[in-house]
Amino acid sequence: MMKRLVCFGSCCIDFYSNLDGGKPFVGGGPVNTAVYAAEKGVPVSLLSCIGNDTYGDLVLQRLQEKPIDLSHFRRENGNTALCEVTIENNERILGDYDEGVMRDYRLSREDIAFIKTHDIALTDLWGQQEGLLKELKQDGGLTLAFDAADRPDDPAAVEAMKSCDIFFFSSEEDCETVVGEMLEIIRHGPSLAVAMCGSRGSVCMDSSGICRYRIVPEVEIVDTLGAGDSYIAGFLYGYLAGKDIEECMRIASETVLPVLQYHGAFRQ
Repeated sequence: MMKRLVCFGSCCIDFYSNLDGGKPFVGGGPVNTAVYAAEKGVPVSLLSCIGNDTYGDLVLQRLQEKPIDLSHFRRENGNTALCEVTIENNERILGDYDEGVMRDYRLSREDIAFIKTHDIALTDLWGQQEGLLKELKQDGGLTLAFDAADRPDDPAAVEAMKSCDIFFFSSEEDCETVVGEMLEIIRHGPSLAVAMCGSRGSVCMDSSGICRYRIVPEVEIVDTLGAGDSYIAGFLYGYLAGKDIEECMRIASETVLPVLQYHGAFRQ
């Protein structure tokens, strides 16, 4: 039986202000990773929060189309979080972010107990749940993963390092330059650090050393939003299946390529 993944944290609308006069897409790191993991057949649960507005309706509609356990997905009075996105030269530029109901989102005791029934739990920098990782780690048995996006030195990310097992982050540096930063991350506690360096590939570090993976196939890039989240989904899919690190990185890199060819963090 396939091991189970739970993603919790941010959920938002990515509003593309310069696409078709303004177009909303469902997004948020844990959401995107959950979608891609589910598409690979991973049993996955998603915990987050949306508002009772029309954007919340859109989020629910898109997620209910996917084989994802939403039993602990919450809806509150207020606005769904919204991030402004512009596309410039096929690169996504993130603008203003309105937290909406995510501002006050906190996991309940029931949510925490539910998370502990899984094998791997992933949260992100924007989900504001890093303070709970220590408690989730106490019972053992649950592998904790954290996505720091491009801010591994953020205080919340540094706090998460103390309890998480797998630490993901994005970097504009090449795979050689980022190694020193990864050494510092490993010193804080994670047994595995993974740097996603865009078209330059990715690098993974654990106690046995360093593994690098270069992206060989080239595709026409339409939009880079969701690339990191899909990489994480592919990596965790391989990890859950017991693959070695190099194979996890290969699966992750192949998962990214189709994502670059359409707008939005996942096809919708």
